[in-house]
This record gives sequence, structure tokens and C-alpha cells, in this order.
Amino acid sequence: MTTTLTPDTFTATVLESEIPVVVDFTADWCPPCRAMKPVLASLSDERDDVRFVEIDVDTYPDLAARYEVLSMPTFIVFRHGEPVGKLVGARPKARFVSDLEQALAQQG
Repeated sequence: MTTTLTPDTFTATVLESEIPVVVDFTADWCPPCRAMKPVLASLSDERDDVRFVEIDVDTYPDLAARYEVLSMPTFIVFRHGEPVGKLVGARPKARFVSDLEQALAQQG
């Protein structure tokens, strides 16, 4: 189950997290975003080494702007409070997992 964040919860949930966090920058009107929801929910249930959260870009455009999110969905992988990877666009689960592992392997 992914958690929906606000600017008030972003720092504690993402920047101060002990484990890596994938932030899904999403919008209700975005079909590819909706297509990724079951993938993220499944990964959230399967993995306890990564936290999955979402930010609605229409509700919180300042957060999207801060991380230069220009299209949805955009997934930013944070480790130790720093972005270590950015995945743009919907993709099949296997490819998402592969891209996520690659981002997590980055030094950061």
C-alpha cells in the first residue's frame, strides 16, 4: 500500500527515511499513472526494503517543481534523503524492478 504525502509529511517520510523511498509523482487525470498503481501496490506488499509513496502534482505543484518533474508518472528514488534515480513514464513491472534496482545501486 502506497502512502499519499503532503509537503508537511515529505521531509519525515522521504528525506529522513532510514530505507530507500520511491516517490511517485502522479495525477488523477493521468492514465499511465493509473496503470502504475497496481505495480506499485504489488511492490509495496512484496518489499520491505523500500518504501513507496506518492505525491499528487496537481495538489502540490511546488514539490513537483522542486524535483523538476515535467511529466507523469515520474518516480524519484531517494536514499539517505538524496535523489539517486529518476524513472519517467509507465513501464511493465519487471522493467520497473530492473530500473529500480539500477537506481538503488547508484552511489549516493
